[in-house]
Amino acid sequence: MLYINKISLVQFKNYSQATFSFGHRIVGITGRNGAGKTNLLDAIYYLCFTRSYFTSSESQNTQYQTNGFRLEGYLEKNNQEEKIVCTLKEGRKEVSLNEDRYDRFSRHIGQFPAVMIAPDDADIILGGSEERRKWLDSLLSQLYPEYLDHLIIYQKILLQRNSLLKNMATTGQNQDSLLDVFDLQLVMHGVPVYETRKAFLQTFIPQVQRLYDYIAGTHEVVNIQYQCTLQEEDYAVQLHQSRYRDMQLQRTTTGIHRDDLLFLLNGHLMKSSASQGQRKSFLFALKLAQFEVIRQHKKFPPLLLLDDIFEKLDQERVSRLIALVASDNYGQVFITDTHAERLQQAFAGTGEAIQLITI
Repeated sequence: MLYINKISLVQFKNYSQATFSFGHRIVGITGRNGAGKTNLLDAIYYLCFTRSYFTSSESQNTQYQTNGFRLEGYLEKNNQEEKIVCTLKEGRKEVSLNEDRYDRFSRHIGQFPAVMIAPDDADIILGGSEERRKWLDSLLSQLYPEYLDHLIIYQKILLQRNSLLKNMATTGQNQDSLLDVFDLQLVMHGVPVYETRKAFLQTFIPQVQRLYDYIAGTHEVVNIQYQCTLQEEDYAVQLHQSRYRDMQLQRTTTGIHRDDLLFLLNGHLMKSSASQGQRKSFLFALKLAQFEVIRQHKKFPPLLLLDDIFEKLDQERVSRLIALVASDNYGQVFITDTHAERLQQAFAGTGEAIQLITI
């Protein structure tokens, strides 16, 4: 099992200094809008991922007019207490586990898995391909450390190759031999990422379908189509064939960094054809399938962070979701809502005690 027992926040977002202790499996976080409910969820997420769920800018995680923050969490994993500390001071970030500081933050990913479901998740369906890749990479990185390693190196080489292409356009110098080296490295690290994504999605789709049917209360065919240029031709050949175009456009135009996922409902693109209710049901199915996969892989359930679900789903879907997360397959669950009574009523029939924290 994975539980968080206590978290302390100093100068994190709207918190000057606060400490919260969690004594139950189900924790409800209530308070008015703007009080800091979502920020507390994000602090828990940060302890697990060494970054915010909502922003890539560390300055936005820091309380206004301060130059850093500190998060300290005490978690219990497989009956052993673990201490995580994340600090940002004058632009320098440090993360430690049980007083041992990480030299690479990526080593922390997957050790304390968590799944967040938040209003901004609509961007996974409605946004650009980057949002969908980001979601998939976050999931796979928690399962396979080697996947994250390949991805980090690939992105580093991609930046270097694109920088070289821009430099070649500026100077007019031929750098074919250096491009050959970068191409070889992109293939070496890009192909394993492609193969992992492809194999994973084939087994993942049935789980999404099952959970969609449950949450929506009806059967409609959902599908995820993986789009990648590596499906069409050998990656080394593609890079060679697109080199002239890359030089003209000064960027790498083929590879896993351009992958996309097409979410389909009854054979039609969900982005343009699904109703708001159908999209919400799909998003919850997607995230809960993610939860299931992590639970099966890790042999214990990840933390589940539910932000503002009562505003996103109708009563029937909420009831099905609450029944699901109150079941034995789920571990510690955090839920935010503006109404404490609504949270209490939602779990009243499940037999699960709920801890209420008012902010």
